[in-house]
Amino acid sequence: MTEHRLYLLRHAKSSWDDPQLADHDRPLAPRGERAVVAMRKHLAALADGPDLVLCSSARRTKMTLAGIAAALPAGVDTRVEDQLYGASATGLLARLRDVPDDVGGVMVIGHNPGLEDLADLLVGSGDDAARAAMAAKFPTGALATLDVAGPWAGLAAATARLEAFVVPRDL
Repeated sequence: MTEHRLYLLRHAKSSWDDPQLADHDRPLAPRGERAVVAMRKHLAALADGPDLVLCSSARRTKMTLAGIAAALPAGVDTRVEDQLYGASATGLLARLRDVPDDVGGVMVIGHNPGLEDLADLLVGSGDDAARAAMAAKFPTGALATLDVAGPWAGLAAATARLEAFVVPRDL
C-alpha cells in the first residue's frame, strides 16, 4: 500500500498593527518571524520533506513559506493558490485528493479554522501526546505531520496517523 506524508503548517503569527490592511495582506509579526526561524531549523533536521508545497496566497502564508524555504528539499514543487486562502477543511481535502499519487509528501501552508479542522478530520490514530496537544490548540506556526496509507484520492476521515505535532514555543 502506498504511504504518503502530509505536513499541515499553520502560518506564523501575523501582525494586526495596521487596521487599514486587508486580512489577506497582513504580514508576519516579529513573534511570527522568530517562529519561522525556529520551524526552519526544525524542518532542516528532518530526514525527509515534502515533494509539493501548497500555500495560500495570503501575505503571511507566503512569508512563512519564504522563511522555511531553505529547509525544504531542493527542487520542491511550490504552488501558491488563491483557493487555499480561507479554505474550509472540505475545500482543503478536495484539493489534496487531486494530488497525483507519485507525489510522496505534501505540505499545506494555510489558515485556521480550515487547517485545524482538516487535521481533526483526518487523524484517526497516532502518538497520544501529540494528539492531545493538537486537540488542545493548533496555534500559529504549528506543524502537524501525518502519515497517510493509500492514494491521495482516497484521503478520508480518520484515515491518517499523527506522527508529530510541533509548536514554535517548544522549539
